[in-house]
Amino acid sequence: MKKMLFFLFITINCLAVNAQNKDEIIIRNMLSDQTHYWNLGDIPSFMQGYWNNDSLVFIGKNGPTYGYQNTLHNYQKNYPNKDYMGILSFDIISVKPLGKDYYFVIGKFMLKRKVGDASGHYTLVFKKINGEWKIISDHSS
Repeated sequence: MKKMLFFLFITINCLAVNAQNKDEIIIRNMLSDQTHYWNLGDIPSFMQGYWNNDSLVFIGKNGPTYGYQNTLHNYQKNYPNKDYMGILSFDIISVKPLGKDYYFVIGKFMLKRKVGDASGHYTLVFKKINGEWKIISDHSS
């Protein structure tokens, strides 16, 4: 009986780890997709990773911006063309689960641009919404 309980415990733990690993892979792939779309100059496709909701929060140097449309507008205003968008790369420092439906990501972004390079760090909170991982909070500085 003890061996059976131990086996069941190990199996459940392995399934939980595999689910987390699967979710982490999905999140990492999503960030890779965002980089790809940014480097194509396609901000609307880049924004697919964000929660399309008025409760989305983006915190930058000017403080918080609430809502998907406001965040999209700010990206389009601050990065009006390829010279300003440049080439984006992410260095993901950590991807940690916060629970069944939440992940916390810490990373660094680098922009190589004709108008001057830019870099900084970011923290992202992901939430699984309707079976899809979405960024619900982005703090980039």
